[in-house]
Amino acid sequence: MTVNDDSFTNWMHREEIAESMIPIIGKLHREQDVNVLLHSRSLVNKSVVSILKTHRFARQIAGEELSVTETMPFLKALTTLDLGPSQIDIGMLAATYRSDGRGLSVEEFTAEAVAGATGDNKIERRASRDVVLYGFGRIGRLIARLLIEKAGSGNGLRLRAIVVRKGSGQDIVKRASLLRRDSIHGQFQGTITVDEANNKIIANGNEIQVIYSDDPTTVDYTAYGIKDAILIDNTGRWRDREGLSKHLQPGIGKVVLTAPGKGDVPNIVHGVNHDTVKPDERILSCASCTTNAIVPPLKAMADEYGVLRGHVETVHSYTNDQNLLDNYHGSDRRGRSAALNMVITGDRGRVGRGQGAARAEGADHRQLDPRPGAGRLDRHPQPAAGARDHPRGGPRLPPQCVAGLAAQAPDRLHQRARRGLQRLHRLAPRLDRRRGRDQGRRRQRDPLPLVRQRVRLLVPGHPGRPARLRRGVPDLPGPGGLTTPVRPSVRRPVPGRSTCRAPA
Repeated sequence: MTVNDDSFTNWMHREEIAESMIPIIGKLHREQDVNVLLHSRSLVNKSVVSILKTHRFARQIAGEELSVTETMPFLKALTTLDLGPSQIDIGMLAATYRSDGRGLSVEEFTAEAVAGATGDNKIERRASRDVVLYGFGRIGRLIARLLIEKAGSGNGLRLRAIVVRKGSGQDIVKRASLLRRDSIHGQFQGTITVDEANNKIIANGNEIQVIYSDDPTTVDYTAYGIKDAILIDNTGRWRDREGLSKHLQPGIGKVVLTAPGKGDVPNIVHGVNHDTVKPDERILSCASCTTNAIVPPLKAMADEYGVLRGHVETVHSYTNDQNLLDNYHGSDRRGRSAALNMVITGDRGRVGRGQGAARAEGADHRQLDPRPGAGRLDRHPQPAAGARDHPRGGPRLPPQCVAGLAAQAPDRLHQRARRGLQRLHRLAPRLDRRRGRDQGRRRQRDPLPLVRQRVRLLVPGHPGRPARLRRGVPDLPGPGGLTTPVRPSVRRPVPGRSTCRAPA
């Protein structure tokens, strides 16, 4: 047998194992609400090739590829346990089992590892909770996809209805078509049928009632069998408590806004301030996509080091409220074609969405209090995704912070890392003077992520470790506040040549 034959035989063997994993994963998901993960990636409703590729992805985390022959025994062991609703990472189980030297069997180790989700410790399965989507635009359709794909056994959140304005002929067919295929996110994972007689869209067995209404106060949701539902307003038409209260009609228990709320509407980001939600609060906001992107890392920085002040930069995709071609617009910049121009929609000294996101971030993390005008939002000619940057502000690094960071550096790091931190402090006054001269005269260019800078700075012997400081670059966080700017060289060093260019 040749080497090629050996490789192909091994592939077919792994394919066979992956095929046998699919019904086990599906049964755990449907009957016990168990979501099987592999290094934080869900294996539910995945194909054979997708499961194999996810196992191969493990090499980027653990340094070596994980085989289905290693994870399959743990998956089988889970089927013998009395599991409650949970998420179980079989990749982490396999990796931990490798380093466990107690000689336990796979079954014994698995039972011990997931003991918190079995027997008397398991979470009881709750009755399903109805969900209504007010608006069925791009955000509404993406939420619908997530709710349908994660329906599981039906004991969680169940999408029951969408509320839209009546369109032209075949309105419901057109809306189902938009749900079925998205130009960016691709095909819907499942089947969709339309019941025009009853105004229903049936997606993966979920009957979704289409309710036509121009006024939220005229809808009686109990007439459609909906009770104590969570209504998700993804239109952004109303953002204060008075406007959102219009949704509190019969059949609605709570209202959630998918944009930064105004007034006393609490802005909630899960993992940051979700524990502040009062049980009797019926109206709340989950903030915006950009706010959810920046607040978690800001919280980590604030908790670990402290943040005194900052400026939030947002690179956002264009949206359907912009012009397709150049045309007149009441705003200074929004008249330009969205697909051909970078449009600044919020800037220092001007009220805009960038500032709104910055204020929302301050509300989401009470230690942060962005100044008015401390945010800017740039809409770029791209149809999806976005990036956030929090590069500026803060005093230079105090001596005690340098000593603290150097003491925290792991023993395995080279002394160059500690010397680099001390060098930052010595050169900080010079950089502060440069930054003062440049203030208001030029903007920072091409900022690098803070986390990447700090990691590269501390990697012993890394060829990209900064040889000197440059002006007009992001700040490196340190205890007590944002600290001295630093930018590592992005070029590989050449013998006999400096690794940094002269200051611009």
